[in-house]
Amino acid sequence: MRIGFDLDGVLADLHGVFARKARALFPELESSALESQDAASSPPGEDDDAPSEDVPDPRPLPQLTAQQSRAVWKELCRTENFWESLDEIERGAIARLHAVAIERRWEIIFLTSRPHAPGHTVQRQSQRWLERHGFSLPSLFVVQQARGRIADSLQLDVVIDDRPEGCLDVVLESKARGILVWRGDMARVPGSAKRLGIGVVPTVAACLDVLVEADRSESSDGLVSRLKRLLGLQSR
Repeated sequence: MRIGFDLDGVLADLHGVFARKARALFPELESSALESQDAASSPPGEDDDAPSEDVPDPRPLPQLTAQQSRAVWKELCRTENFWESLDEIERGAIARLHAVAIERRWEIIFLTSRPHAPGHTVQRQSQRWLERHGFSLPSLFVVQQARGRIADSLQLDVVIDDRPEGCLDVVLESKARGILVWRGDMARVPGSAKRLGIGVVPTVAACLDVLVEADRSESSDGLVSRLKRLLGLQSR
């Protein structure tokens, strides 16, 4: 399998460091303003201000103003080699991904839209971070364009992301399956995700379980059908 993995909000804990910096800059903020994983689970994209009609996101929005959010990002991205400083969300997940990829002969491509931070290039900072957490020789692209076209051009089978709109773009613009890592209340997953064939898992560990089972299956069904069945997107 050829699998694309997003970094922030999937493997790297950007939310934690963002929330700590926001509290330091704006101590008057109520703690509830930063509890949502939407507060910097992934870096802001070019189209983040445009609402998605196909995948509405009912999660509570962080109560930071746009000006406050920009101020936090400015402070974070002036730190030398900032992208090497993040924690792993699920301890050991990256090392397990590396081990499984070698065992199953998967090709893993990491995708990220991280903004510039001083020091090494964003690509190199991200690669060094992955290596430190157990994934040697990572293939990583720093990209700004929509993930669907990237998945199509790289002929990916699966893309794992923490943003519903990212998964939506993948399923609409490529043949890859989108898997959404949703660590919040499952009752708040956009209802259209399942309708559009987007699989939803609560953790990277659960995602890897599904991918391994789909790859090991001796069923005559194709990979897409096996994944859909394991993710509850079609009857068994």
